[in-house]
Amino acid sequence: MREPTVASLMTREVITADVGSSFKDVVKLLEDNAISAVPVLDGGYPVGVVSEADLLPKEEFRGGGAAEEPGLFAGRAVKHRWEQASGLTAEDVMTVPVKTVSPDTAASAAARELAAEGLRRLFVMDSDGALVGVLSRRDLLKLFLREDEELRTEIRDEIFGQMLWVDPDGIDVEVTDGVVALQGQLERQSQVEVAGHLVRTLPGVVDVRNGLRAEWNDTTHPRQTEIFG
Repeated sequence: MREPTVASLMTREVITADVGSSFKDVVKLLEDNAISAVPVLDGGYPVGVVSEADLLPKEEFRGGGAAEEPGLFAGRAVKHRWEQASGLTAEDVMTVPVKTVSPDTAASAAARELAAEGLRRLFVMDSDGALVGVLSRRDLLKLFLREDEELRTEIRDEIFGQMLWVDPDGIDVEVTDGVVALQGQLERQSQVEVAGHLVRTLPGVVDVRNGLRAEWNDTTHPRQTEIFG
């Protein structure tokens, strides 16, 4: 059972801006392509990102200007937005560094990074530092669009048949809207627990109802009698 990689889920056609792209051209790129951010390239390599949030200070501060400069006790974030408001090019307003991921990164690892950093996307760079794609939250959610029958077949054939060496015909596997229900009997309780874990970690599974039973429980041990000398 191989986990999907970033390369299998990413969007390969990436809309980009150049460091010298004008403020208005960047706004037009976002609007025309219905996207919320673009990577900024310098010589073909990503050096920053311009998002909608990086462009809004132009309206917030009406273009900046010394008369509107934040006061001495204004926070760092406010001062940064004021500086962005005076920007004329993508390089002036972009956020650095670029948050990137490699094409062979596991989908679950990419999802953890997006969650931990509070990001909407990761830009995908190859070993030479070239931009080869973009991975968004939406790209990762596509995993949950797998057909129920596809999931059922993989659970029966790969998890039970190949990994647990169990006859799939002896296990009842039902999948409804990504929710897996398991019924049947295995030899050991440890197998029941492993089966539930493997099914739960299968990409596209929404939840697992593990109704498997075991002939004997090999996960508990009798209390050993202490002998005092």
